[in-house]
Amino acid sequence: MTLRPYLLDPRYPALLLALTSAGVLAAALVFQYGFGYQPCVLCIWQRWPYVAVLVFAGLALAFRRWRGVGDAMLVASGLALLANAGIAAYHVGVEQHWWAGTSGCGATGTADSLEAMRALVMAAPVVRCDEVPWSLFGISMAGYNVVISLALAAFAFVAARIAYTRSPE
Repeated sequence: MTLRPYLLDPRYPALLLALTSAGVLAAALVFQYGFGYQPCVLCIWQRWPYVAVLVFAGLALAFRRWRGVGDAMLVASGLALLANAGIAAYHVGVEQHWWAGTSGCGATGTADSLEAMRALVMAAPVVRCDEVPWSLFGISMAGYNVVISLALAAFAFVAARIAYTRSPE
C-alpha cells in the first residue's frame, strides 16, 4: 500500500500536521505544568507557529470542497513551521551563547542606583533564555524543536506539491 492516495487529498496531511502540532503543544504544557519547567519568552514564541498550523489545518478541513484551499493551507503550515525552526535555531544560539537573546530574555543594562537596580530585578523574567533547563543527548528542547519543525515543514511542502498535482475532481 502506498501513501500517495492519502497525500492527494490535502485533508489527510492537514490532519496529520494538526495532530502533530497538538502533540508538540501538549508536550510543552506537560513539561511546564507537569514537570515544572517554566518557559522563557523564546519558548513561548515557539508555541505560536504550532497554533497557526492548527488554524491552517482547521481551515483545510473546513473548506475541503474548495479546490486549492487545502493546498494553500499546507503551504501556509510549512511556512509557519519554517519560521518556527528559525525561532528555535535562534533560541539554540542564545542557549549556546553564540549571540545575545532578546530584551525579554533577561535583564540587560546596568544600574547606577538602588532604585535602578530594583527596577532591573523586578523587570527581569523568571526564566532566562540562555540557560538549558532540560536536554537529552546534549540537545535542548529548542534543538529538538528545530528538527521537528524542519521535518514537519518538509512534509507540509511535499504534501502540498503532491496535492496540487492531483487531477481535477
